[in-house]
Amino acid sequence: MTRPHLMILAAVAAVCSASAFAEPASLLAAGNPFAKASTLPFQYPLFDRIKNEDYAPAYAEGMRQQAAEMDAIANNPQPATFDNTIVAMERSGQLLGRVSSVFGNMSGANTNDALEALDRDLSPKLAAHSDAIRLNGKLYARIKSLYERRAKLHLDAESLYLLERYNTDFVRAGAKLSEADKSKLKAYNAELAVLQTSFSQNVLREANAAALIVDSRAELAGMSDKAIDAAAATAKARGLEGKFAIPVTNTTGQASLAVLTDRAVRQRLLEASLTRGSHGGEFDNRAIVLKLAKLRAERAALLGYPSHAAYALEDQTARSTGAVNGLLAEFAKPAVANARKEAAEIQKLIDADNGGFAVGAQDWSYYSDKVRAQRFAFDQNQLKPYFELNNVLNNGLFFAANKVYGLSFKERKDLPVYNPEVRVFDVIDADGKPLAIFIADFYARGNKRGGAWMNAYVSQSKLMGTRPVVANHLNIPKPADGEATLLTYDELRTLFHEFGHALHGMFSDVKYPRFAGTRVPRDFVEFPSQVNEMWSVWPEVLGNYAKHYQTGAPMPKELLDKVIASKKFNEGFRTTEYLAAAIVDQRWHQLGAGQIPSDVLAFEAAALKDAGVDFAPVPPRYRTTYFSHVFAGGYSAGYYGYLWSEKLDADSVEWFKENGGMLRKNGDYFRKMLLSRGGSMDAMQMFRAFRGRDAKIEALLERRGLSGQ
Repeated sequence: MTRPHLMILAAVAAVCSASAFAEPASLLAAGNPFAKASTLPFQYPLFDRIKNEDYAPAYAEGMRQQAAEMDAIANNPQPATFDNTIVAMERSGQLLGRVSSVFGNMSGANTNDALEALDRDLSPKLAAHSDAIRLNGKLYARIKSLYERRAKLHLDAESLYLLERYNTDFVRAGAKLSEADKSKLKAYNAELAVLQTSFSQNVLREANAAALIVDSRAELAGMSDKAIDAAAATAKARGLEGKFAIPVTNTTGQASLAVLTDRAVRQRLLEASLTRGSHGGEFDNRAIVLKLAKLRAERAALLGYPSHAAYALEDQTARSTGAVNGLLAEFAKPAVANARKEAAEIQKLIDADNGGFAVGAQDWSYYSDKVRAQRFAFDQNQLKPYFELNNVLNNGLFFAANKVYGLSFKERKDLPVYNPEVRVFDVIDADGKPLAIFIADFYARGNKRGGAWMNAYVSQSKLMGTRPVVANHLNIPKPADGEATLLTYDELRTLFHEFGHALHGMFSDVKYPRFAGTRVPRDFVEFPSQVNEMWSVWPEVLGNYAKHYQTGAPMPKELLDKVIASKKFNEGFRTTEYLAAAIVDQRWHQLGAGQIPSDVLAFEAAALKDAGVDFAPVPPRYRTTYFSHVFAGGYSAGYYGYLWSEKLDADSVEWFKENGGMLRKNGDYFRKMLLSRGGSMDAMQMFRAFRGRDAKIEALLERRGLSGQ
């Protein structure tokens, strides 16, 4: 969802674009596009003016300005008040916020050698800048004095919660440590920042370098002629004239595994994916993983915690490693049992074809599609002609947002973009007033990291007078010129999922930047986005967009019924591959500083076996050495959060169904009680206020086909 260094700043500074408040005198050249707030609508970034060389001086001046602001707050001779301390901190860092919001995303969505070099240089500097603020004894003394008197300050609920969060943020950042220990912590944070950036860049570089290379079209049998032509063009671009290249993408599973008929070729493609970051060479991440795990554990011990996971989870809704381990264990046995049943069905098909081999991970996608076709009399490729991107966007995604929330969308071509493929939309609220600007960046590129995410270029804040500019990023393969973009079912779900994050940002209605939009606990942030997935197959929505891209004919009812009936198909696989990754994350981060292993892959294998999810045909969704969520991003010890959030999501979907489904009153209530509140109150209290009780797990078990296990 966001870059690590942005997360460092978010808890301390207003990481949003500039506001109506005056900024400190700037030493930055007036021509720098970050020098002043953008005059474009909603302070939309000046993408047409931003050059590589603009970032470094803007960062340097932004850090200098905020350091001066924080120094002035810390040394204010007046007694601490909420306004002269907490609010002043919320208003600080406007220039730094402007450049961070753009650079943090460009380094993921549109990077280049110069930005990668700057990212490596900036990471330790930003960590040091954050430490200088959070470890400032005078600054924390003012926060502490207010916190201790909070009951007498007569603050409104959001302001009181802000004060409590500032105190928690500073304590967790080490504000109470001795000066000697603060020095140790600063060293840890600086080294961690460098290692996380190196891990991330290695993953992106190997994804671009790694590919299945074959010599003939025959080896790619099963792929369409256009896909094979694209593989030839990819190979040619890599200097391999006459050969064919299939690049490796984000997760362990690769899309081409579903169609390649040659088992040996499938095996080679899977191996190229599984061995990323662990087979030697300049992109090998094994040594980095061991250093990261050790440093995180040592930092946690310095802060008084038995492990990094214990430290991280204390500030999430799960609260403890015991709660997370319990959730993952509860799902592991039935999920693997379900996956074994699915494997047995696949094996029957292999045996019926006289395959002569036991099902392996390279076979799962290929044969599970055949099982689906046999059981439901359709395969995934039958769906794609009905999932044309532009039609899904306008008549599915935007249609649902209009029906549920009253939103309307108008594409605009006048605002600058950083890549010609990027699209921009005005978002109009139900009352006819502008609500937000939405940026859509859907296609994969060689300079774009894998996966899908949402980010805010400008966050909503009443204090700062700002309104949202939010973006969604996917990695849909771009078709040849003139060809339609036809989505897979997974890409369709991802589109609706990420837009749920976007809605969370657009509907934000808080005073303080610290609470804007998706700035909620990591294991809660996926909840609203997962809820939004429900509309992708809601009959009224599906019927509005699922039309053949060439003829306009609606998806036949029998095919539509099969899509709905097959929703639980392959859930054993999906749950098991996810659990395996989540368990690997926890095992690495529940280690103490003296427990770090010497062999990354052996440790991963032992962790999977110990948890009972070492089922060879279903490898982890991410293996350790390319698990960017947890070793480069903000999900360390937090990948479980998708499942934790899905419990809330599944229960919320039941609420929508119980209350009539796609009704404006339901959308308005969900917006009022959850989407608009950002992080301005305790997340689970927010959920209870919406649902009237704690979430029940039965709906999630039913959804994942585990209720009968």
